[in-house]
Amino acid sequence: MAQRVDSSSNRLDDAARAGWLYYVAGNTQEEIASKLGISRQSAQRLVSLSVSEGLIKVRLDHPIGRCMDLAGRLKTRFALDLVEIVPTDPASESTTIGVAQATAAEIERWLKRPDPIVMAIGTGRTLKAAVEQLMPMECPHHKVVSLTGNIAPDGSAAYYNVIFNVADTVKARSFPMPLPVIASSARERELLHAQPMIRETLALASHADVTFVGVGDIGPDAPLYLDGFITDAELKALQKAGAVGEICGWAFDADGKLIDGLTNDRVASAPMPSRERSLVVAIAMGKRKLPGIRATLNRRLVNGLITDERTAEGLLDLA
Repeated sequence: MAQRVDSSSNRLDDAARAGWLYYVAGNTQEEIASKLGISRQSAQRLVSLSVSEGLIKVRLDHPIGRCMDLAGRLKTRFALDLVEIVPTDPASESTTIGVAQATAAEIERWLKRPDPIVMAIGTGRTLKAAVEQLMPMECPHHKVVSLTGNIAPDGSAAYYNVIFNVADTVKARSFPMPLPVIASSARERELLHAQPMIRETLALASHADVTFVGVGDIGPDAPLYLDGFITDAELKALQKAGAVGEICGWAFDADGKLIDGLTNDRVASAPMPSRERSLVVAIAMGKRKLPGIRATLNRRLVNGLITDERTAEGLLDLA
């Protein structure tokens, strides 16, 4: 068993070296084969392995004309301060590919600033995928604060809460929200928010310089429902009330207005930071999220958007 583990570890080391030589140093596969003393076919397999194992992260830095045009139109139509559009893979149904990489690049741009900033982070699958793309950094002068609770209904850590992942990767000071995502009652939320430690975290979140949030839909596969934060009956009640999307658990209708009562009375998340004083960026893509994204933009719940071509086209068709 030990020999197999060592062999696997050595192969990953070789793959990392081959990937670096190819993507960073610009070597051809023939040159890699020569430098590593292996065949060209082996060099090709190692380069492929470096990507499939996530050892090498590839980003596209060249802006594509079509994406730039869509970004400009969305920026004008919804008075946005930041719009990033990535190409769409027509054969893919992924709701994170491309957008996760672009979000990671934007997060890194903020973290590279020399002056201290406060970055607020929401939760969700797309944000988690973005954080996994972050490059290791040393940012002890920055603060990263969570907008949402990090406790799942069964008492475990919420799987898609990314505050600890961010802090570990970039070595920034982290401020988690030690709360359930949705409290058991409005009274419980009130009592929890009254705790001194929670009040300080909420105050820090309200002064964020930049915020990144995901947009969840309220369809049959709503993340809030799939992850066990709300029941089937609560999901149906939100749908009946006209909810089309949610950000950090806050459900809103097609006009971007928060749903009165229901689960919104129990959401323990911090309010969204000011869009007048800071940048609040939504990260979302996909057809089923279109109504929620459009409502978010129309109501100016955010003033930044990172999405893909297909979603951008849908937003402009609906506008």
